[in-house]
Amino acid sequence: MNCPFCSHDDTRVVDSRLGKDGNNVRRRRECPSCERRFTTYERVEEILPWVIKKDGRREAFDRAKIIAGMQRACEKRPISVEQIEDMVDQLERTFQGRGDKEIAASLIGEAVMDCLHQVDEVAYVRFASVYRQFKDINEFMSELTDLLKNSH
Repeated sequence: MNCPFCSHDDTRVVDSRLGKDGNNVRRRRECPSCERRFTTYERVEEILPWVIKKDGRREAFDRAKIIAGMQRACEKRPISVEQIEDMVDQLERTFQGRGDKEIAASLIGEAVMDCLHQVDEVAYVRFASVYRQFKDINEFMSELTDLLKNSH
């Protein structure tokens, strides 16, 4: 493992622990060259389905894209990074459990909206406004009206 500070190509593991969910290993490493410490996470590479985009293109499932979208929706909301990562972990397990080799991007977007709807309605509306590409204020108001009806 290369040191992220000085790029030395040989670091040593100081401590290893099982992650809190049991699906990864947290390692503290130290660089013998610059003597700085850093943390790495090791997880099993799982086979995830390919994502079929609206225009028919296919691309690899990208956890980082989902996390980034959720983080933008949750900005300045009382939702921790751990909560977002837990939601994405749950989504990954769901998609893997389906056993499909390909999955439509729309299914992923809807699943993300479902997760956000359960956690924070403001984050849900933020994500939905970008994901559904509301054309005007009427579409946006319609979504808010539905949200209000279902929350009572």
